[in-house]
Amino acid sequence: MTTENLLNILKDHQGKTLLFEYLPNLYVAGNYHITEVKHIAVDSVDCGAQADSWNETIIQLWESPSESPTKKHMSAYKALSILKKVERMKAYDLESEVKFEYSNANFHTAQLFVNDYIIQDGHLIFKLAIEKTDCKAKELCGIPETVDATIQASCEPGSGCC
Repeated sequence: MTTENLLNILKDHQGKTLLFEYLPNLYVAGNYHITEVKHIAVDSVDCGAQADSWNETIIQLWESPSESPTKKHMSAYKALSILKKVERMKAYDLESEVKFEYSNANFHTAQLFVNDYIIQDGHLIFKLAIEKTDCKAKELCGIPETVDATIQASCEPGSGCC
């Protein structure tokens, strides 16, 4: 989901409670805060020596221990107002992919992408997902799209493979 899509969805559903599902049927607790918005410029080289670059918007969610008994989640209106305040300070690349950075006592710190969103019972629910690592140079390295462990194990340094 692009940053522009996220902002538009929040704008269209300002009256709804904002929930984040980080695993199936597991939600960020109601005591969450948006603690940081990162404007990231990625400049990379993959294992096939191909350069690439892109921008990302990373929104950090944090559960406040001192507010743990609360069940009331932030509204889409409040989240949008926070993100608009950030925009006044540092402009977004509206085409950049948005990710949410999150962890809790039972879930490792991860940058989660928005897989989908739904409207349900007065809630705007963003369904987050973990993005698996992948080889971007499969074709260049001669690796089939479906890779089994024996092929991966045969890739040796200097072979041109990942």
